[in-house]
Amino acid sequence: MRFGAFLITAGAVSLLAGCGSSPVSRFYTLGGDARPVPATPASFYIEVPPVDMPPQVTKSQLVVQTSPAQVRVLEDERWASLPADEVRRALSSDLTQQLGAIDVYNTPHPESVPVYRVKVNVQRFESWPGAQALIDAVWSVRAAGSQTVLTCRTVSQQPVAAGYDALVAGHRKAVDQLAAEIAAGVRTVSAAPAGVPSAPAKVKGDTATRVAASPVLPCPVSNASNASSASNASAPVAAQAK
Repeated sequence: MRFGAFLITAGAVSLLAGCGSSPVSRFYTLGGDARPVPATPASFYIEVPPVDMPPQVTKSQLVVQTSPAQVRVLEDERWASLPADEVRRALSSDLTQQLGAIDVYNTPHPESVPVYRVKVNVQRFESWPGAQALIDAVWSVRAAGSQTVLTCRTVSQQPVAAGYDALVAGHRKAVDQLAAEIAAGVRTVSAAPAGVPSAPAKVKGDTATRVAASPVLPCPVSNASNASSASNASAPVAAQAK
């Protein structure tokens, strides 16, 4: 009986020790910086709908690159929400602060106020621990009710130190650059000439159809001022009104 009691006690101690040494999950967020909103609000709204992300990273666990052809899913290092939600919230926060505009996605708003819709398709979201955080995204800005659209590409490579905190911070910097270029794109579209025809105009007395010339809108140029952003790039994909 004493021997049996000893085995039960030893087993309980072993079980408690095992529970105490189990790994603890850590949660990360891209969050939003507590930077002040411009004193003069913008005379327009923005809409930032859900962001498209590569399928391989659409999970709560951090997915890190171990080689160009191999990744590792980290069970104990997790996003606070899915990466697409994290990127969308961070972008919305950045654009709201940089433009002084309100994000009215899925929110009723006055029809008389211009709205610029932002669509982001992240084609690469790579995490290289101790090396770099990379975001490669194609994005567009369209004036609601108009055919004027600006479509560009941003590639941001941020060097990172060792550790997952540094890796997430690198992605936050990449999102910051992406937001800065989108904000510049919104300003470009808002300053474009109004009244671009949305349909071809027919010429009287002529059966041929004449298509109105579309103004070419330039994509913003990255103005990263530090060496860590030297490899960043912004390139036009289809910058025009159509």
